Amino acid sequence: MKAFNINEQLMLGVCYYPEQWPEEMWEDDMIRMKETGISLIRVGEFAWSIFEPTEGNYQFKDFDYMLRLAHKHGLKVIIGTPTATPPAWLTEKYPEVLNATVEGHLLHHGLRRHTNYTSTTYHRLSAAITEALVLHYKDNPAVVGWQLDNEFNCEIGEFYSESDHEAFREWVKQRYGTLEKLNDAWGTVFWSQTYSSWSQVHLPRLVPGGKQPNPHLALDEKRFISDSVIAYAKIQADIIAEHAPHHFITTNGLFGHLNSHQLTKELLDFFSYDSYPQFSTINTDPKEKRPLYDRSWSLTLSTVRSISPQFCIMEQQAGPGGWVNKMDMPSPKPGQLRLWSYQSIAHGANLVVYFRWRTATFGQEIYWHGLNDYGNTPNRRVAEAAKVGKELQLLSDQLAATTYQADVAIVRDYNNEWDGEYDVWHGPFGWKSGKEWFKALTRKHIPSDVLYMNEETTLAELQRYKLLVYPHPAIMSKATAQLLEAYVVAGGHIVFGCRSGYKDQRGHCYMLPFPGVLSTLTGITLEEYTVLKGTRPATTLTCSDQSTLEAAHFNEIIQPVSATVDVLAVYDQDYYKGKPALTQNRFGKGTATYYGSVFSEEAAHYILQQLDVVSTPAPWLDLPEQVELALRGNEEEQYYFLLNYNEQPAEISLHEPAVDMITNQTLQGDIILEGYDVLILRKA
Repeated sequence: MKAFNINEQLMLGVCYYPEQWPEEMWEDDMIRMKETGISLIRVGEFAWSIFEPTEGNYQFKDFDYMLRLAHKHGLKVIIGTPTATPPAWLTEKYPEVLNATVEGHLLHHGLRRHTNYTSTTYHRLSAAITEALVLHYKDNPAVVGWQLDNEFNCEIGEFYSESDHEAFREWVKQRYGTLEKLNDAWGTVFWSQTYSSWSQVHLPRLVPGGKQPNPHLALDEKRFISDSVIAYAKIQADIIAEHAPHHFITTNGLFGHLNSHQLTKELLDFFSYDSYPQFSTINTDPKEKRPLYDRSWSLTLSTVRSISPQFCIMEQQAGPGGWVNKMDMPSPKPGQLRLWSYQSIAHGANLVVYFRWRTATFGQEIYWHGLNDYGNTPNRRVAEAAKVGKELQLLSDQLAATTYQADVAIVRDYNNEWDGEYDVWHGPFGWKSGKEWFKALTRKHIPSDVLYMNEETTLAELQRYKLLVYPHPAIMSKATAQLLEAYVVAGGHIVFGCRSGYKDQRGHCYMLPFPGVLSTLTGITLEEYTVLKGTRPATTLTCSDQSTLEAAHFNEIIQPVSATVDVLAVYDQDYYKGKPALTQNRFGKGTATYYGSVFSEEAAHYILQQLDVVSTPAPWLDLPEQVELALRGNEEEQYYFLLNYNEQPAEISLHEPAVDMITNQTLQGDIILEGYDVLILRKA
């Protein structure tokens, strides 16, 4: 039995780096952690040179003392395996463990994540430090779990060392079996790329024009990287599972070229994520209409929730952030640290671990602030964290066993994400359309999930939702198309955007009229399509209710082929004026809507209005747009999170009585939710 179950309680933690501070500070730190409401610390993920200062020479004395202090003060501990930051002796002695650029230049020691996942030498050394740590700490009373490595594929998610090319060649052999099948999958007859020997097969390399690989090779490259990460992680997970089966196993991240769903299903007890909402704010496109800023982080948290319904935030932003040379983020305003903490909890986090306890005084992250500043004196961020810690003690029993509730899912899949990194004819549209749909849903106070489709997805999983939004699935297998047909026939509703259904899993275009294998479900074909670029400005549409929409980036001219198709909007300019741009097909008991463009928030609003199948789960609440509504619940009770992302107060009306879960007061009528404030309600 695991010593810690993430489903049983809400907890607050903090990242702690005792190796960076004088030993005489440690106990005072832990006393103050407990006073702040912190009950767990994460340690060790960057301490390989402390644990193994020379090869085979393991030193645990300092961490043993720190763990005794943690246990003395009632702090549970997660230990990170330190394999993201190998010591200098290792990379000097074994340069074959280093990653390389596409040009073949080695990436040297000096930052982190400079190794590859395929070196058998690195496998051996990683297994050795992991086993040494686990054997030493498996019975330590403070330790409850392990974090594998740290942020797989952070900093870099491409690998071109000699061992990577060799491992890729073996991976390809296992996947295809014969050169004939490989050549067919990659379409190598084009431009005479045909392989006649396995020795000719490599990961992408430089070609005329730079790095421009065969697109089908580029897709398989991403699949290979993901499999390599998972195989590497399994080495460590197997050691922990064998020697410390009573400890949980997790890892943190959500970086590219990694199937985190597969990783979690095969190796982890739950998934963990590092939540920095200001990344959304500082990376907002200045041309974006009505940006959500830090509220858009809820969409990312929805992705995390698709991996683990209840998860851990292993690093929750606790202050201004930045390395000495990049990512300069401003300080959270009063209330924002608490708001972001509850943003994570509302979306499924049961354990929130702040990064970090105290701001580092040296190193690359000296400006990545923790709860405490350099001077180690009380500040408002520590006070906010303490407020959250106190509140979680009140909320834990009611909320811990609940999960996020939604009737709508924004659908994604890894094949299209990876293919879309290279294919500009659909890749740039996926994230934009998903974000615009999220804007429309959250501003109408309709909670939504993210759902990742794969070969194992079942009809029952789809039928948890009344509405699926699958914006631009260029790659669509015949089996997935049939599954979606079954979902709609049974009464489900689905929405597609342009560039859907026309590629198979190899990335080849079907020899079918577009939208390929989705033509039966949507009841349409496409007459023609065009990118809107250069002399082709965005077009406008006239909708069936005489409203207008802008259709930007891409236009498809739709031709209904089924009598069950209704035209909801037509183009009103260019040579396709009057032709269908938005259609809805009645298919069995449900509908399939097809939009021949890239979604905007306005287009999503219009389609929601026409469908009229989902609505807010709290019609007894009047909420302004600035407030997010999130819903956690179970069969017994529903809990409504109201999060105000605006600095200004929000006016809210409760038409029915509800209990404030933090104050235990019954509320009704008009109330004010202060700027950056949070309210958690249950119906009275």
